[in-house]
Amino acid sequence: MSEPGNETEAPVGRRRLLGTLGYVVAAGTVVGVPILAYLLSPLLNPAQNVWRTVGQLSQFGIGDTVQVTFQDPSPLPWSGQTALASAWLRRTGATAFTAYAVNCTHLGCPVSWLAEASLFMCPCHGGVYYGNGSVAAGPPPRPLFQYQVRVQGQDVQLMTAPFRTG
Repeated sequence: MSEPGNETEAPVGRRRLLGTLGYVVAAGTVVGVPILAYLLSPLLNPAQNVWRTVGQLSQFGIGDTVQVTFQDPSPLPWSGQTALASAWLRRTGATAFTAYAVNCTHLGCPVSWLAEASLFMCPCHGGVYYGNGSVAAGPPPRPLFQYQVRVQGQDVQLMTAPFRTG
């Protein structure tokens, strides 16, 4: 008989060690597979650039710059309101348009159009863009991104793309 207080624990058996290791691997798989799928999904299933109708030709006056909204090209099923994206659209001729991204190229803050000054302004860090989208002042590293625009019949359409900054 062994004396009380002088007991030694039996070493962990191989079967118990492998069983515990199996649980750890299973738990790691349950947690890791969704994370890995989330990280790799843009590479395996990239967002498609598609033409989106943003209005009728008659809605836009020549020389006017207006904000238009469209469905994000890569919305998740549960995105709801956040799946809506927007752009600044300017009609420059009978069927000619120019469209600028609404996001500053510095950090992605939304820019506002000031018609009286013919400038795009970013309220976050003082970025200023001329009416043609080029940088006028502040920290933006490059001009506003532009969308391709086309007129199909009476529909004005933008070639949508995933959100970009810098």
